[in-house]
Amino acid sequence: MKFKLSLIAAMLAVATLTACGGGSDPAPAAPTVFSPATLSTNDTLVGSGAIAVPGKTVKVHYTGYLYNTTVASFKGTQFETSIGGVPYQYLVGKTGAGGVIAGFDQGVTGMKVGGKRTVMIPASLAYGATASAKIPANSGLVFDLELVEVQ
Repeated sequence: MKFKLSLIAAMLAVATLTACGGGSDPAPAAPTVFSPATLSTNDTLVGSGAIAVPGKTVKVHYTGYLYNTTVASFKGTQFETSIGGVPYQYLVGKTGAGGVIAGFDQGVTGMKVGGKRTVMIPASLAYGATASAKIPANSGLVFDLELVEVQ
């Protein structure tokens, strides 16, 4: 009888502790990030207009995605787009503060107006170890670009 009472008391104690949940939530898992080894470009449509070269101001429509090796196109979560809005304007060759990330600039350089290009950018030419808005640290990026104008 004593044994049954001890067993019931132990089971009650375990059930009570289990219901408490332990007191704290586990830390959220870090997002899985992917990055290509090098920058690569693929022209889906070669333009016929002026060429984007350093020192020229360009207007570009773009859609940015997180690079993801588990998706056939490597285009993971979309984080930003200018489609349906105003094309992004910047000075080719100006990266960093007041400019664009190096991989974006390298991807635009050499395009002709009317051209469309997909650029895969390693984290080292994007935001590196720094997270930025919807982009986790050390993430590679994919941009679909359309060169609208060279001034």
